[in-house]
Parts: sequence; structure tokens; C-alpha cells
Amino acid sequence: MDIEKILSQMTLEEKASLCSGRDFWHTKAIARLGIPSAMMCDGPHGLRKQVGEGDHLGINVSIETTCYPTASALANSFDREVLRTLGTALGKECQAEDVAMLLGPGLNMKRSPLCGRNFEYFSEDPYLAGQLGAAYIQNLQAEGVSACVKHFAANNQETRRMSGSSQMDERTLHEIYLPAFEAAVKQGKTRGMMCAYNGINDVFCSENKMLLTDVLREKWGYEGFVVTDWGAVKDRVKGVQAGLDLEMPGGTGTQDALIVEAVKNGTLSEAELDRVVRNMLQFVADYQDNRKPDTVIDRTANAALSGELAARCAVLLKNEDSILPLKDETVAFIGEFAAVPRFQGAGSSHVNVPHAVSALEAAAGKVRYAQGYDIHRQDNEAQLLSQAVELAKQVHTVVIFAGLPDSYESEGGDRETMEMPANQNALICAVAAVNPNVVVVLHGGSAMELPWLDRVKAVLYMALGGEQVGKAAVELLYGNVNPSGKLSETWPLRYCDNPSYLNFPGEEGKPIYAEGIYIGYRYYDKKQMDVLFPFGFGLSYTELAYSDLKLSQTELDDTETMTVSCKVRNVGTVPGAEAVQLYVRDEVSTVHRPIRELKGFAKVYLQPGEEQEISFTLDKRSFAYYEVKLHDWFVESGRFFVDIGASSRDIRLSGCVSVNGTAELPIHVDRLTTIGELTSFPKGKAFVEQMIAARKAHSQAATADNEKNMGEGSDKIVKSMMTEMPLCSLVTYGVMTFSQLDDLIAMLNE
Repeated sequence: MDIEKILSQMTLEEKASLCSGRDFWHTKAIARLGIPSAMMCDGPHGLRKQVGEGDHLGINVSIETTCYPTASALANSFDREVLRTLGTALGKECQAEDVAMLLGPGLNMKRSPLCGRNFEYFSEDPYLAGQLGAAYIQNLQAEGVSACVKHFAANNQETRRMSGSSQMDERTLHEIYLPAFEAAVKQGKTRGMMCAYNGINDVFCSENKMLLTDVLREKWGYEGFVVTDWGAVKDRVKGVQAGLDLEMPGGTGTQDALIVEAVKNGTLSEAELDRVVRNMLQFVADYQDNRKPDTVIDRTANAALSGELAARCAVLLKNEDSILPLKDETVAFIGEFAAVPRFQGAGSSHVNVPHAVSALEAAAGKVRYAQGYDIHRQDNEAQLLSQAVELAKQVHTVVIFAGLPDSYESEGGDRETMEMPANQNALICAVAAVNPNVVVVLHGGSAMELPWLDRVKAVLYMALGGEQVGKAAVELLYGNVNPSGKLSETWPLRYCDNPSYLNFPGEEGKPIYAEGIYIGYRYYDKKQMDVLFPFGFGLSYTELAYSDLKLSQTELDDTETMTVSCKVRNVGTVPGAEAVQLYVRDEVSTVHRPIRELKGFAKVYLQPGEEQEISFTLDKRSFAYYEVKLHDWFVESGRFFVDIGASSRDIRLSGCVSVNGTAELPIHVDRLTTIGELTSFPKGKAFVEQMIAARKAHSQAATADNEKNMGEGSDKIVKSMMTEMPLCSLVTYGVMTFSQLDDLIAMLNE
């Protein structure tokens, strides 16, 4: 497709027509110019292609296809290869169904465990989410299908998501809520970006020039196109000016007419419109060039793949007395989820699955069963509870399948509580009272409160594991697969411990992100708070040992990279895998920083006795924080610790490196600048040192007088007071005149 030639032949009305969709899923075609229509589909974890043309509400029946584990499960793998494998599988399915773009992955942060759409998001950590998202995108697009990363940006709740605004400071936005999208652009090379419904600091994302142009295109170098979330447009002309390309879904043409009118009256330049058209034509050209119409899908193989991925994402949270894997004793499965598995969330990502395999089906007659509770009711049903308790008395081990029902987690609404349904909690407590060997298998897309944790021996978290989650659970329970997942989000003891607790979902649609950069483990670790399970936590049926930490250098400039390596050995008796995590912490910082931050991870699969060496590469961003004075990333010179661990609170190895920051912060000194602030740059520090030297010349007499008048430790008090003094105090105390002070300030600002 010759884009410039086609553009030169288009009428103004034709150009404007490409700014919105034909219908719910398709772009517009222009037959006379040979521009075809292209289809987009929902489904980060499975293809949700509607039958026929698709309706304007997106509620018609979609094709039957494979449902893979959701992002909430996939992130627990801590394994880029898992995401690459999924990306390849979904890319082939899209080719077989003539789908040009898959709407996903979702890269929003899990700010609160109550966000109803957390099951579609990876993590509370931007580095983990960005790395996994980039791996998914790379392999999806390698199949010739465009990814469309969503929801850009700060879409962290469902309450008032279409009209609200996320209120936060610049550092928080750039340090927490943008980096995953940046990785999708720079590493994943995503060809699509979906802007969110919400605003950021009272500017809607669909018309936010800072977001769509200044950051996305100019700072990150993005070359793809930007599509709205479905129905997110507030002002179409402002959107074009800000960097928005495609409005979805298609409408009556009213918005297109507004664009034409704006060009004619000079409100919008035709050059701005041409930029949008070029982006849309490039998307269609990519679709044409990468079509593979002969692609054939093996649904049976895909179903098996879904189960394999689910098993690699499961997290063993507790295993007292090594009760798992299950032995040859009598076993009962209890809980409706054992027979009717909870495997995906509700909303636009809901996949039409012909059959979801339950754990009861996968166990193939090896276990006895009782329903235990009704997923459609929250109160206890005495008969179901009684039957479950009686069965529990008759077997050696009970496996209870529990978690969050569909109604708790859905697009369009947030959870009301972090608690599980009361009837499930009551069931677990009642069964544990009559049987000491209780295992709980949990289903759900985010953290839950577990008031019965100390009454059961094991907990296996499956998250929302796709259509084969029942089979995967049985494979894990019986030891055919060794669990190796790690939690991609912290589980607090109770919801009120969460840093967003007082500001979620906010008032009048404007949640204030008062916790700033301290979300998830960054907050809990800084506060030294007890948690139920820390970020990165997960057990195994084998034992893994860490050793031989090596840093390629102990000093470097922030323009250089360094490598860190360590060895991991399987010292247990069964094959297993370990997600090795690398964290960086600043020894001393003049700005608030978390205790440690994830900056690397790698998954290794080891046979008993096998050892592997793992290497990580660290660069400037590994040590930097976002400095608002520079509107960029900045490394403060000093010592940093490199921590290798099995979780954020299980550090096995630690080393130290001195990093020299090569950038300088802009300095502006005025009469209110404190003497302590002067020490942050060379000329100011030299002046302060001169003052201290002058004071020391009189120190012996001054110290005696100070101690008499101010008490013991007076020297320290004087230094502290001096540090906090503004420069104008030098005039007040007779050190210099205002004229001399102004000369000093001018010299320091040169």
C-alpha cells in the first residue's frame, strides 16, 4: 500500500471517516482507494470474536475458542516464556479467524485488591507487568497480529471509570503507572495503544496531549496508532489535536462531521488530520501484509496448552507437614468450584468455552465429593454444610475448592470487600474442626482475606487459570507437576492495611492517589508491616539453594551497564522451578524511595541436583527514580545494594555497588533556600564547608557556652538548627548584609 499516494487522493470527508470505526469491531473501508476494513477483537487470554458483523453493544454470541489463564494467573509464573507461548498461540488463532488486532494485554497496576478488573491485570509492580507484557506482545506480533495495550493510563478502578479522573503527582504517574506501558512500546514494539476512559488530573486520556503525544510519541518514540476504549471519546476534535487516532465503536458519522467542520473553520489543521490518517493506513497496510489465511488451529492442542500454562502459574501458599502432594489415602473434594470451576472473569474478556474441565472430572473417580456451598448464595445452607462435614469425617484428607464467585470480579464494578463469601469461610472452618488434614484450592483474580489460614494445612492458589484449571489443579495436588508460581501482588492481612484504603474508590469520581509511589510491597515493606503473603512469595515441593553472587563491577557511572549473576541448585528430590528475583535498594537517598524495588527476574527449571547460573543486566533505570525537576529519570550518586531473593522478604544474597550519577539537578537558590539544601551541589557545599570551618575556629569557647546554655549535645543541636536555617537568616544573625547575600545567591546560581 502506497500510503502517501492514497492520502493525496482522499477527500476531506474520507480522511475524517477513517477516524472512527464502521461498527463495533471493524475499521471503515474505502473501496475506491483499495482500503480494506480490518477487525479488532477482545481477549487478552482468549479470542472473543463475535459471530457475524458484531453488534453495537458487544453482547452478541462469540465463537467457541480456548480460554487461557488470565493475567492474574499468568503474572504469577514470573516467566517470560509462558507469556511468549501464549502470545504465539493467540496470534495463530487471530490469523485463523482473520483478526487484525487483539485488544490486550492490560497493563494497569493493581493499586487496590478491590478493583473489579484486577483479574485482567498483571501486577502491583510496573517492572514485572512491563516485562511480561512485552514478551506477550513480541510473540503475538511475530504472528502478524497487532497487539493493543490497554488501558493507557491510570485506569485502576471500575467505579466511575468512564467519567472519573485519577489525581496524582508527576513522580507517581511516571514511576508507577507508566513504566509498564513504556516497556510495551520500547521492548514489545506494540502497534496499538488503547487510551483509557478516565482522566488524569482532570484531563481525559482521550484528549490528553501530555499522555498521547508528549510522553507516548515524543519521549518513548511510539509509531503505532491510538484507539479509544470503546465509548471513551469526550471531545473528538481535542482528541485529534492531542494524538488520538481511532474512535471506537463506529457511530452515525456525527463525530466525523465535527472533524470535517473543524478543518474547514481552521480549528483543526489538515496536517493534524493527515497524521491520524497515516497511522490508520499503516495499521491496515500491516494487516494486509501479514495475513496468513491458511492458518489452521488445533483446538485440542490449545486446550492442553491452557492446562500446562495454568499449572506453571499456580502458587503454593502453605504446605504444613508436606501434606502436598497428596498420598494414597482416601481423599474428598468439597466445594462447588470442584465441580463447576471458576476459571475466568466477567466482562469484555469473557471467552465462550465449549467445556471447562473441573477438578472433579480430572480426578476421574479417585475422590469422593460434596458440594458444601452454593455459589449463588452467601448464607449457609445447613444441608450442604452438614453433608460436607459428614464426608470430611470419613476420609483422610479433604481438599476444599473455594474463592471468589463470578459476581465478585467483573468489568464495570469493583469488589465491595476483600473477604470471601461467608458460606465458604464457614464451610472451611467446619470441615477443619472435624478433619486435621485440610487443603484449600483458591480461585480468584486478586488478594483475599483468609481468616481460617491457621486451621488448614495447605493452600494452593490457582488464580483464574483458564478452561483447564481443574485438570491443572489435580496435576499439582497429586505431584505430577511441582508448583512454581510466585505472587505478583502482596496479600495484606486485611483490606484496611492497603495503602489506597482511605482513597479508593474516591469521592465524586476523583480518587486521590495519596499513597504516591508506595503501592503494594513498596508500602508494606517501608512500613515494616506484617502481611499475609509478601510479593514474590511461593513454595515448592522441592528445595532450592542460592549461592555465588557475582557483580561484574563494584563502581560504575550511570551511563554504563553491569551484570549480576548467581547460582541456583535444586537440593531436593523432585524436579522443580524457581523464580529468582533481583531487587535494588538505595543505601541513602535525599528523596523518599522504597526499601527495595524489583529490577530483574528469571525462571529456572531444575532436575534434582542440577545447578544453573543466572545472569541479570542492570542499567541506569535500575538505580534511578523519576525526578520532577528534570521531568526525567535521575540517579543520585551513592551506594546501592543488589538483593537476590525468593520473594521481596526472603533475600538470599546481597552485594553492593557504588553508582555515580552523571546528570546534575537544576539548582535555583533564593533567600529561602536552606543551608542544608546548599550541600546538594558543589558550589553550595563549598560555601557551607567554609562556614563550618570558620565556626570551628571558635569551637572550644563556643562549645562550653553552648552546653551551659543549651545542655548536653548542644553542638549537634546547633548543627541541626544551622542546616534548617534559610539563607536570609545569615543577615538576621549579622553574618552578612542583604547586598552581600544577594551577591552570594547570584554566584551560587551561575
